[in-house]
Amino acid sequence: MTIEIKVPVLPESVADASIATWHVKVGDKVSRDQNLVDIETDKVVLEVVAPADGVISEILQAEGETVLGEQTIANFEEGAGASAGAAAPAQASEQTSQPSGNKGESVEIKVPVLPESVADATIATWHVKPGEAISRDQNLVDIETDKVVLEVVAPADGSLSEILAPEGETVTGEQVIANFVAGSVASAAPATAATEASSDENDALSPSVRRLLAEKGLDASNIKGTGKGGRVTKEDVEKSLQAPASKPAASSEAAPVVALGNRTEKRVPMTRLRKTIATRLLEAKNSTAMLTTFNEVNMKPIMDLRKQYQESFEKRHGIRLGFMSFYVKAVTEALKRFPEVNASIDGDDICYHNYFDISIAVSTPRGLVTPVLKDTDALGMAGIEGGIRELALKGRDGKLSMADMQGGNFTITNGGVFGSLMSTPILNLPQSAILGMHKIQDRPMAVNGKVEILPMMYLALSYDHRIIDGKESVGFLVTIKEMLEDPTRLLLDV
Repeated sequence: MTIEIKVPVLPESVADASIATWHVKVGDKVSRDQNLVDIETDKVVLEVVAPADGVISEILQAEGETVLGEQTIANFEEGAGASAGAAAPAQASEQTSQPSGNKGESVEIKVPVLPESVADATIATWHVKPGEAISRDQNLVDIETDKVVLEVVAPADGSLSEILAPEGETVTGEQVIANFVAGSVASAAPATAATEASSDENDALSPSVRRLLAEKGLDASNIKGTGKGGRVTKEDVEKSLQAPASKPAASSEAAPVVALGNRTEKRVPMTRLRKTIATRLLEAKNSTAMLTTFNEVNMKPIMDLRKQYQESFEKRHGIRLGFMSFYVKAVTEALKRFPEVNASIDGDDICYHNYFDISIAVSTPRGLVTPVLKDTDALGMAGIEGGIRELALKGRDGKLSMADMQGGNFTITNGGVFGSLMSTPILNLPQSAILGMHKIQDRPMAVNGKVEILPMMYLALSYDHRIIDGKESVGFLVTIKEMLEDPTRLLLDV
């Protein structure tokens, strides 16, 4: 029986998607629930699996094609003994004519399906060379989008026979970027692959590494490379930034330098993430009626509570008790009391969210990102601390997935970790409010007619005045202040 393989139903705000990566070819036998294709939207990557054991008889939409929800993209013949599809003999012959190794099957390595709002991506770093022995699930290449870095892994043990898209090249979802031979190491690769594997290439820097070096003003010659052939990787650069060393001069290879007598300038292309940040911040500024209100909070009660229970908390839960868990808990309780702050504008409608997903601003080597901590109302303090730590580590290592970044009804940003005393945070669209936490600093305060030195912190709530009025914004901020100054209220829900 012939079954149509269709694009899943897309989320309300998503108009279309892109075919990112076909994991099977026409004529391939597949098993039930095997991933057939990755479909990328601007928010998530959707996997379409086989409905039963059978054979792909026809692929109607190639990688990189834009598709709509529930559009048919392939035909599938149910039954393990189904014959290879006759609908695409030319495609099948082309696949079998690809270079093969000493033995084994030739497989196309493709760009994963990109998220809906992501049109294309950039080949950041190839971690392997043609002819090099590769093990199953080994990372072959990093592909950078404006939101996340995608890793493409080897489908089996084998080797690359040809690299079709070099580092720095712009690619689309499901575009073929290399040929892979399963089994033993491939024989001599074509001329293009031989060029890729030249000795000079071993010392070359990938575009993403060059950009990072330029942004940080580092010299690649001062960094020990751990990549293939001593190649400097992004991880090497990030480790060198963490090491206590004097800042070296910028590499001449990192960016063009313009001579101006004794002064110089350099131009560094904006990364995809930085371009996206710039666009979204400008959109927030120009499309919302943004206003900021302030308050201050005495952090002594929380600091005393942490000091009293830090050791026992860490011993029981295996994680330190930080300030962020208190912030998230206080924000969650305030959102329950002021549903307008937890809402968003969608056209002429106000959408009230009956769940609590909070975006946490995280600074990464690539820029500021806002992964989402979901269902915070159902998490305890240890669960919140563990979730935040996991997101922070993923952000640092460039491992955040589209699922980690999707959604979020409210954002918390903590500029205090960098020493900020006061700021006016900008909205994270389509959210309607964002809370800025700041540096905790000892200040003289009047308490019962006497001056006391207390650890004080400013709070700043930026909000969209189109949906949130002054009464709600001030009430929301005062609720957070009261929760933090009397943390037992968080436990008693009063």
